[in-house]
Amino acid sequence: MESKRARSRLLMSRYKLDSLLDITRSINANANAEELLSKYEDILCSSLGIGKILIYMHSQNWEPLLNAGFTSRLETRVDPETDLVPYSETKIFTAEEERPFPEVDIIIPVHNNNQPLAYVLIGDIEEEGELMSPILKHLHFVQTISNIIIVAIENIRLLEETIKQETFKKEMELAAKMQSLLIPDNELLPHNKNIMVTGFYHPHYDVGGDYYDCIELDDGSTVICIADVSGKGISAALLMSNFQASFRALLSSGTELKTLVRSLNDVVIKNASGEKFITLFVARYHPDKRILEYINAAHNSPVLYDTVTGKFFHLDPSCVGIGMLDEMPSVSKSEIIIANMSKIVLYTDGLSELKDRHGNDIGTEAICRHIANNEAINVNITSLIDELGIPDNNPYLFDDVSILAATLF
Repeated sequence: MESKRARSRLLMSRYKLDSLLDITRSINANANAEELLSKYEDILCSSLGIGKILIYMHSQNWEPLLNAGFTSRLETRVDPETDLVPYSETKIFTAEEERPFPEVDIIIPVHNNNQPLAYVLIGDIEEEGELMSPILKHLHFVQTISNIIIVAIENIRLLEETIKQETFKKEMELAAKMQSLLIPDNELLPHNKNIMVTGFYHPHYDVGGDYYDCIELDDGSTVICIADVSGKGISAALLMSNFQASFRALLSSGTELKTLVRSLNDVVIKNASGEKFITLFVARYHPDKRILEYINAAHNSPVLYDTVTGKFFHLDPSCVGIGMLDEMPSVSKSEIIIANMSKIVLYTDGLSELKDRHGNDIGTEAICRHIANNEAINVNITSLIDELGIPDNNPYLFDDVSILAATLF
């Protein structure tokens, strides 16, 4: 009889060792969580005679990871934070002892880095002839294999999360690189007897929702524009990329600004489905007529400064933003005579909504102060950026900052 029991204990010891080796091989072979849980359930239920197992695991929230034998109703009754977290060590409930759930006989906590990672709830324990439950005989083994399986599953989750983050990071880097191609390089902007243009662009995140452009047309006129999409992130950047492509495709020497704006509204409505809109300022300078015609579609008012008279003009909005409405009710174009050499500054609200030391929006005061002179426009903008501490020395910088400025001769 004693020999039979010794042989049985030896066989069980070998089984435990083989099970641990099998689990280890599976982990090293990058088995997924479902495969590991299947092996775990087979070992505990089929081989050790455990009737019911419920595992709660914490990632973002506490969620059931495995339910073998318990009713789904128990899953909804258990509040891990209240019912399980208080148990820092394995708890075995006696028959006489009050327990939180009658069907649960044992609670095994699994910790990782001194934090509760999971809880294994065990119930319906089969008893052998000598009234010794197999789970009590093999409790240490159950604790060991539970720790190995659950920590392995957590490592799988962390690895998948890391891969996703790295993939997202690379996608963001590619998106940022592609978007940077949409912003014209200062060296390629017009510098001639009629107009001198300079720009500044700083996205708050890797990708931004701002866009500006300057296009010289065949009739000798020059179009300047700046736009800002509502919202942030990749979706905003993608919409603005499409907007830029449409803007350039629709623009020609014969295109009226009103027609251009209405066509762009149709494009944004189609692509954004009403979820986003774009504010836009677009102007065309005719140096032969010395006329600046413009449309402001709900954008920040550009500042125009006459260097001879010293007067400032704010080119205020005249219609709704692009994509705000399916059909724009009215589009009003304005014209202004450029009688003398003048400077114009287009900007997004990332600039005007910066705070001063009193916490108030700076508005256009800083712009006006820096362009009210006869210095070159690029010198003015560099001085403005330095004073405002963009991008590294301003604690109130919470949005993309874009500036397109020009001297009109």
